[in-house]
Amino acid sequence: MLVNQIRSFSTTTQLGSLARWYQKLWRSKGPTNGPPYAHVTQVGDPVLRQKAQLVPPEAVTSPEVRFLVQTMIDVMRKYSCVGLAAPQIGISLRILVMEFKDKLRDEYTSAEYKIKEMDKLPLTVLINPELKVTNYKKKSFTEACASVKGFSAEVPRYSEVLLSGLDENGKSKELTLKGWNARIAQHEMDHLDGVIYTDVMDR
Repeated sequence: MLVNQIRSFSTTTQLGSLARWYQKLWRSKGPTNGPPYAHVTQVGDPVLRQKAQLVPPEAVTSPEVRFLVQTMIDVMRKYSCVGLAAPQIGISLRILVMEFKDKLRDEYTSAEYKIKEMDKLPLTVLINPELKVTNYKKKSFTEACASVKGFSAEVPRYSEVLLSGLDENGKSKELTLKGWNARIAQHEMDHLDGVIYTDVMDR
């Protein structure tokens, strides 16, 4: 019981610290009961249509951003997502997390896994990410989003991209992503620009 109380107090303190920090950066002063949320924001929330702000260089390794990143990871895993952008928990900052676990292979047929070029992607955190297309060939596959529950659509995506940015420790990171992992990256980068997959789906 005491351990749970301490953990609850610690989380509440961190949440308040992040809220005040975020509010000071981007919002007018005053109390807030808002983000970061422990759930995924849904279409209709204005934050999903905003172009997310860059994280200031001096804040990249701050306790507030570390707490935000951990919250994103927790929510991503809680809802069995393979990627999540900060706006999806109500914070309009350019941060994304991705993870495609090897155990997900069991959820697809071997043929589907192969044709969609799926592959394991270790937990990846990128702050202020940038994406460069390295293969302009597009492929369309069914795509869904935790922010648009209950729907899916065919979405064309580039076959290969170069994703770069800063990790949670402020170190430069660069990844070449192909196939399904390239799709995940493009999907999350869209969120940082206020774009939802329904905007770019096949019509």
